[in-house]
Amino acid sequence: MDEKQLFSFVPPRSDESEKIEAPMYSYWRSVGRKFLSNKLALVMLALLVMLLLMSFIQPMFSGYTVIDAGKIDDFGARYNYPNAKYWFGTDSNGQSLFDAVWAGARTSIMIGVLATIITTVLGVIVGAIWGVSPKIDKFMLELYNIVNNVPALLIMMVFSYAFGQGFWNLLLAMTITTWVGSAYFIRVNVIGLRDREYNIASRTLGTRTWTTITKNILPYLVSIIVTSMASYLPSFISYEVFLSFLGVGLSSDTPSLGRLISEYTSNITDHAYLFWVPVTILGLVTISLYIVGQALADASDPRTHM
Repeated sequence: MDEKQLFSFVPPRSDESEKIEAPMYSYWRSVGRKFLSNKLALVMLALLVMLLLMSFIQPMFSGYTVIDAGKIDDFGARYNYPNAKYWFGTDSNGQSLFDAVWAGARTSIMIGVLATIITTVLGVIVGAIWGVSPKIDKFMLELYNIVNNVPALLIMMVFSYAFGQGFWNLLLAMTITTWVGSAYFIRVNVIGLRDREYNIASRTLGTRTWTTITKNILPYLVSIIVTSMASYLPSFISYEVFLSFLGVGLSSDTPSLGRLISEYTSNITDHAYLFWVPVTILGLVTISLYIVGQALADASDPRTHM
């Protein structure tokens, strides 16, 4: 058979040539699809939402305050074990542990979220500039070496003593140096991207440095930034609890999980529920935050979208 018998002429069809055979790709839709495919993350997300609702809504109706001693003379209200009326029991002053735990969880979560946002924002901005600017590299490396060689918890304790107790003072003590580690982490990743071919070509064509950072580099670091935030959030909550446990964190009139755990440590042998209930709520908050954060970080990595 010759070629004329094997093949036939096909005329050009402009409508067919405009069709895209590859499936349409949406980054955030793929992130949502990947996250929703993780069953454990969905369970932890439901638990986290319930904990957040209880922490931020329940205290609005309970009116709980640390210094409320209205039931101190009511001996029947003291040391009630968990029951239908007092779900988490009562303490030596007759105050409901249920109210105290959610008021304390609200404070601990708020300070953890704010510290994470401040650390991440400062770390991303400074780290991005640090990664593309050799002028500040030497100074920032020296600063990082100094901060990195001192335990973060020790720095927080020193600044907590220096600033005094209080919500904003503790927040300042927790974020005053932790952003340096976040900035170094971003700087390392920026250096890995800044000299790629498309960035060199972009610089050659006269693109501004800030445009290169925001358009060509930071979008590739979304999953890394989310991973960083997922690890910072539970850590800051744990720092708050530990510092308040030591008595150098929040003031005595501010409820927090750390202060509750510290206050009820002496009851671990006689009324153990006063100690273990706040510890359990703390564990549920930190574990659910960590698992949801890690699942979101994995989902935001484009390499997992295949």
